[in-house]
Amino acid sequence: MESLRSNYHSKIKLHLKKDLGLTNVMSVPKLLKIVINCSLGEALKDKKVIESMSTQLAIITGQKPQVRRATKSISSFKLRQGEIIGLKATLRGARMYTFLTKLISLALPRVRDFRGISRTGFDGYGNYTLGIAEQTIFPELEYKLVDKIRGFEITFVTSAQTDQAAFELLKALGMPFQKEDI
Repeated sequence: MESLRSNYHSKIKLHLKKDLGLTNVMSVPKLLKIVINCSLGEALKDKKVIESMSTQLAIITGQKPQVRRATKSISSFKLRQGEIIGLKATLRGARMYTFLTKLISLALPRVRDFRGISRTGFDGYGNYTLGIAEQTIFPELEYKLVDKIRGFEITFVTSAQTDQAAFELLKALGMPFQKEDI
């Protein structure tokens, strides 16, 4: 099977150049990075949650996630500055394309009642954020490692200047978007 990265450089890039009406190949949008972000509010009470979810994200992404700390104290949430509140993993290069292939071909089809991902996750600058409700959709994650069902966000950062160009890029890469209502 041809990898997604080589497929992008050989076919998708030329297809996007023609569809978007671009004259320069260097102006064709590309996927820069994928950022996986997991917020762990219950980690304030139980420190084992960080270790458990860190192990799970490492298995899913193929690299150890970065620990995120609170930047300021919020008394109503009983949060102090510097406490661990989440995890983040930034994927680039080969790991990024491997994760994207795994997400499109293995994980998303395992979502219950899946009819495509929403078209409204674009931020206005050519980036797309997808929320995953449970981490168990990834087949390499063993059920004995999962202590609680948790969700996370996946952000696709592209070099596209508009949301339409980013949509065309992600669609060409194989993202299963919902069909438009007619």
